[in-house]
Amino acid sequence: MEGETDLESRHRSVTGRIAAACARAGRAPDAVTLVAVTKTHPPGTADALVRLGQFDVGENKVQEAKAKAPQCDGRLRWHGIGHLQTNKVRDAVRLFCMIHSVDSLRLAEEIEKQAAAQRKRISVLLEVNVSGEGSKFGLKPEEMADVALAVNRLSHLTLRGLMTMPPYAEDPEAARPFFRRLAALRRDAEQRLGAPLPDLSMGMSGDFETAIEEGATLVRVGTALLGERRAWRTAAPEEG
Repeated sequence: MEGETDLESRHRSVTGRIAAACARAGRAPDAVTLVAVTKTHPPGTADALVRLGQFDVGENKVQEAKAKAPQCDGRLRWHGIGHLQTNKVRDAVRLFCMIHSVDSLRLAEEIEKQAAAQRKRISVLLEVNVSGEGSKFGLKPEEMADVALAVNRLSHLTLRGLMTMPPYAEDPEAARPFFRRLAALRRDAEQRLGAPLPDLSMGMSGDFETAIEEGATLVRVGTALLGERRAWRTAAPEEG
C-alpha cells in the first residue's frame, strides 16, 4: 500500500497468511494469537507494533525483557519464550503474562514459589522435546503427562497447554509430523487431566502456517514480521 512502512507491510502479510492458514484448516482467524518475537530489536519496535494493534510480544531472555519493558507501551503483553533458568524466575513471573518454556517440574515449582510471593497467578505451557534432539530443551514426550498432572496441582499456575520447537528444516512440511505429535500429546494429557489444555505454542517464521494447520493457537514470529535482527542489546549485564 502507498505510504506503508516496512513493518506495516510485513505485519499485514503475516496476519494475512495466518488468516489464510486458518481458512484452510477450517478455523476462525481469531483462534490464533500472533506473538511478535522482539528479541534483539529496540524498544521502539515494540511500541510501533502497538500502533498496528499487535500487543503480544515474546522475548527469549529475561534480562532483555527486564531492560526493554519499562521503556515500552504498558499495554504490551510480554511472553517468555526462551529457556528459563531458575535464578531468573522471580523477574520472569513479574514481567511475563505467560511462560511458554516450562521444561521440568523443578522449574514449575520455582515459578509457583515466586508467583505465590508476588501474589500472582501465571499462565504456563510445558515445553516438550518432540524431536528428541539433544541440543533442545524440553520434557520427553513420555514424561509430559505426569508432569502436567503435578503442575496442574500448583495453586498459582494455570497450565494452558504445550509448546515445542521442531528440528530446523528449509521445507515447512518437514515440521508437520512434530506439530501433529504435539497435538496428539495435548489430547492425551487432556484425558489424563480431565480438563482442557487450550493452547499449543508452535510455529515460527519458516513454518507457522503449517503449525496453524495442525492446531497451533500461538505462533512465535520474528524475522518474517520484524525483519533481520538488530544490534540492540541491554546495557545491563546478564545476571547469574
